[in-house]
Amino acid sequence: MIRDFLRKFMSGRYGPDHLGTAMLVVSLVLSIVFQLLGLGFIGATVSYVLLALMLFRILSRNIAARRRENDRFLRFWGPARNKIKKRFARLRDFKTHKYFTCPGCHNTLRVPRGRGTLQITCPRCGERFVRKS
Repeated sequence: MIRDFLRKFMSGRYGPDHLGTAMLVVSLVLSIVFQLLGLGFIGATVSYVLLALMLFRILSRNIAARRRENDRFLRFWGPARNKIKKRFARLRDFKTHKYFTCPGCHNTLRVPRGRGTLQITCPRCGERFVRKS
């Protein structure tokens, strides 16, 4: 019964997306940070405004406009997310692998640690260089 009501209510509405999720996370983080700084009222206000905007986007029937907004956000967030993922991967692998930059094409290459001096061949441009792992 409730499921049918929600299905009918959300029919034709945009629903959640990446931008909405980011707004929720930013809202929660700002709320916590402002609370720790002793500025709870300002943090709550900013947090509630972001949450209201997120709900507006979820319940909106203007699907084309919301999709454009999300696409603009993803054009910004996609490359940033990839850089963050690469940094975490490097931190995770720092005991077992070393990273080098190809002098020819500036591609990042990962090689195992503790193998002595290696001749590394870049798979992208074929440049060969020698480094100690």
